[in-house]
Formats: sequence, C-alpha cells, structure tokens
Amino acid sequence: MSRYSLTHLADHVLLRDLGALVALDRATTADLLAHLAEVDARKLYLPAGYPSMYAWCVGELGCSEEAAYRRIHAARTAASFPGILPAIATGELSLTAVGLLAPHLTPDNAAGLLAAAARKPKRELERLLAERFPQPDLPTLVQPIAPSSTLLAFPQRHDAEQTAVAVQSHETKLGPDRVEAAAVCARVAPLSPQRFALQVTLAQATHDKLRRAQELLGHAVAPGDVAQVLDRALELLVAQLERRKCGACTRPRQGEARTNASAGAGQGRAGRHIPAHVRRHVWQRDGGRCSFVGESGHRCEERSRLEFDHVEPVARGGQTTVANLRLRCRAHNQFAAERAFGKGFMDAKRRSSQGVIDAEEVALHGDVISSLRNLGCSIDQARRIAERPEVRCAGSLDARILRAVQQLGPPSARRIPPA
Repeated sequence: MSRYSLTHLADHVLLRDLGALVALDRATTADLLAHLAEVDARKLYLPAGYPSMYAWCVGELGCSEEAAYRRIHAARTAASFPGILPAIATGELSLTAVGLLAPHLTPDNAAGLLAAAARKPKRELERLLAERFPQPDLPTLVQPIAPSSTLLAFPQRHDAEQTAVAVQSHETKLGPDRVEAAAVCARVAPLSPQRFALQVTLAQATHDKLRRAQELLGHAVAPGDVAQVLDRALELLVAQLERRKCGACTRPRQGEARTNASAGAGQGRAGRHIPAHVRRHVWQRDGGRCSFVGESGHRCEERSRLEFDHVEPVARGGQTTVANLRLRCRAHNQFAAERAFGKGFMDAKRRSSQGVIDAEEVALHGDVISSLRNLGCSIDQARRIAERPEVRCAGSLDARILRAVQQLGPPSARRIPPA
C-alpha cells in the first residue's frame, strides 16, 4: 500500500494527523525562512556558483520562481523584524500576510502592526492596511479595446505622456479579457510553439519612434505588422550592443590571430582598457556567460550584466591579456574582488564611490533645473522635465540641458538626433 493512501485511517486519526502536520509545516516554514535569511546575509550563493539568492533557490533548492520570490522576500523582512518568525511558527501570520505587511513595517510600528494582523485572512488584512495607510483614489480610466486581432491600437489624441500599447505577433490573438488598458510593466508570454505575446506600456517619445519606424518601413512591412518592425529594430540593436560590449565583428582585421596568440601567451599591457579583439576572444571563449564555477562544479548561468574581470588584478600588476581576462557577472566580479582585497576594503571603496556618484548626480540635476528656470519654466515644470528618463540618461550637463530644452517643444521636436 502506498504511504499516500489514507483510506484505512479512522476519521479522528486522519484529523489528528492533519493538525499535527499543519503545525509542523508552520514551524518548518519559520525555520526555513531563518535559514534563507542567514544564507542571504552570508551570500553563500556566490561560492556555489549562482549570481543571486533567487537563482540559488531556483537552481539549487529546486523552488519554483514564485515560491523562491515569496520566501526570499519573507526571509529578508523577517531578518529586519524578528517577531515575524515566531508568528509564522504559531500560525498567526502566513507568507501572504508577510508580503502584504512588508511595505508598511517600521521599527516603530512593527510590534503593534504584527499583533493587529494576527490570524486575519487576506481580505481583512487588506482592509486593515487601507485604514492605517490610506492611498489616494485611482484615476478614472475608461478605454475601449477592440476584440479583434488588431496588432497595434493608437489613440487619436496624444494628450497623455504615456500611451498604452498592446502588441502581439501576427497570427496570434489576445482576447479582450487578457489585454489590460494600461499595462504597468511589460509582459512576455508564450502562446504556442515559437509564438509569443508582448504587452508593454510605452512613453510618448518611444511611441513616436515606433510610429516613425512604421512610416519608414511602409514599403517593406505591412501596415500594423509591429512584430516585423520590432524584429528589425532589435536585430540592429543587438548587433550594435555586441560590437560595443564584446567586440563582435564580421570581418576581423588581418593580424588579429597573431595578436591573440601573443596576448594569450601573456604578452599584454597593464591598464584597464581592453582592446576589441581581446574582448571578442574572451567573450567567445567563455560563451557569453559568467565563467565562475562553484565548489560543487555548478557554473554560474548569468548572461546579463557581464563584466571583464582580471584574474590577476590590475592593482597587483595583472595585464590585459586573453589569458588574464574572464567573464564574470556583477555579483561574482565583486565576490572575486572581496576575496582578493578583503570585504572591508571593498565595502569602503563602494561607499566612497557611491558618495561621489550621488554628489555628481545631485549637482547635475540641480543645474538642469536652474537652466530651465532661467528659460522661464516654473519650478514644478522644471522638476518634471529634469526627472524624465531621456534627460537623466544623458551624460554631460550640456547634453542634459539640450534634451531638457527639447521637452519644451512639440513632440516632433523631441526626437533626439543621433550622436
């Protein structure tokens, strides 16, 4: 008989065992969160070959993506407010309750709020939080969405700074019940083999660029076929980023093979500048992913935010050669630096660097606002324009002021010319 077949149990035994298992599950959950919090604090996922606590929980512990997120979030909240773990162990709080409470907990209100939330179902807890932390009313939004398979719906007027756009590949359909009028974040969902639905909210400037691309491709792409426009745009973007990031090219210069061989043999130069042919060789050798291998043999799978790391640090005489370079994700690059120079030294360097960056950013932001004020803008208008991503992403002060001034004109004047 299978251990999971319980038909032979009497009713009172079944209920008794179930109650014991529920109590055990709550206690185990509290212990699990305590262990996760400590692993997170010690960053033990890094030597295991994972770039983040989330990746470690999914890859090493076999958690689902949702379960990993919820438990890590609860563990980090419990690390700041220790009263959460005993409440979970006794059944006074659930993981859902911790997720709802987390944004509102402070050292001053934690004890009272946790007590007030004890054993409340989700709906009552939401009402409690709404009473204690009232939010402003949502703006009224009524926007019709056609039930047909329209690929891209543009409003007739562009009064709002944000335009909600529902995009999907042709030959696929999103029913009206699955398309939201205003998407808060992008969503990419598989619909069928090699077919995906994309839903995203665009800023006005991005919307204008998309419309302009459709107009310029009118001879080659059918009207409304946004999928083809995105495919062409992404193909150019990926090629540009690969050239800049990893030195990719279709026709390497003559003599690079000899240069690569000498670089691999150790004849390089000191300094942090990495020539394109060296970046290309290292990127291809490491397969475009982090090269860190954990103690158990697991190799980090991160392919985003990759950095070129010197095996022998430049500060200790390491040279910029193929043999002395490797691809590392941001987390494992910092982990290697802490191993080489010590955690205390690296923490001090990060604090110092962050202080300089913050001071420069504050100064640039204030100069942009002052310039807009000199042009006759109100303080509120100047602040709104200075906060826009297209302004803040510009590097120098002159570039920021130029983009800020462009925001004062009509949408057609806001297109930023290529550098």
